[in-house]
Amino acid sequence: MNTQAELRPIIEARQVTKRFGTFHALKDVSATFYEGQVTAIVGPSGSGKSTFLRTLNRLEAHDSGDIVIDGIVLNDNLKNLDAIRREVGMVFQSFNLFSHLTILRNVSLAPMRVRKMSKTDAEAKAMNLLERVGLKNQAAKYPVQLSGGQQQRVAIARALAMDPKVLLFDEPTSALDPEMVNEVLAVMRELAYSGITMLVVTHEMGFAREVADRIIFFDEGVILEDTTPESFFSNPDHDRAKAFLSQVRHGF
Repeated sequence: MNTQAELRPIIEARQVTKRFGTFHALKDVSATFYEGQVTAIVGPSGSGKSTFLRTLNRLEAHDSGDIVIDGIVLNDNLKNLDAIRREVGMVFQSFNLFSHLTILRNVSLAPMRVRKMSKTDAEAKAMNLLERVGLKNQAAKYPVQLSGGQQQRVAIARALAMDPKVLLFDEPTSALDPEMVNEVLAVMRELAYSGITMLVVTHEMGFAREVADRIIFFDEGVILEDTTPESFFSNPDHDRAKAFLSQVRHGF
């Protein structure tokens, strides 16, 4: 576990707001995230946690406030956006693999297209990453031939193939059958301990407590808690956090 004083800021969000029509999804959200830190973002459904994560790579454009990633301002400037998306990988709930491409091709495509890596080098890298997530023997298959847990592990390998500075996970286990959750969490656990900067929106409280350096608790579009796992799970400050934990306590 690292303390923030020892780490370099890599994402800075300042008074970020986001509305969907009359619904105020994010209300002046400010947070700084640090290189090498694993942050678990938790809270009830509809609290703004996934919306916030999606603003960090412009999948949702924020209405006001500032987002700076590794010194680059996130806005409508396409050059800035391209630079940020090269450095920020994302793993979604629903895998988003290309169904018409093999697993190997799914993982090797972005390094070839974006990083201009040769096919030989990109495929060698992809095979190493597939081995890392336990799927080297599935390289020639197509997504439909894999289980949900396997597809999500491929999605993680694909994100890693770009050598991102930050990995964003948007509830990566929520679409999986219960027996597949642990295989994905095992890969994420290994990544967390390897020193990669991770922001993870999750309902897996046991995982958050074990792996995260930091817990951020969202409710109704604001951050109510930003603290260590030990403090959050043993002595949260806000009644809303206490109520949330009482509802999910059986999960850990």
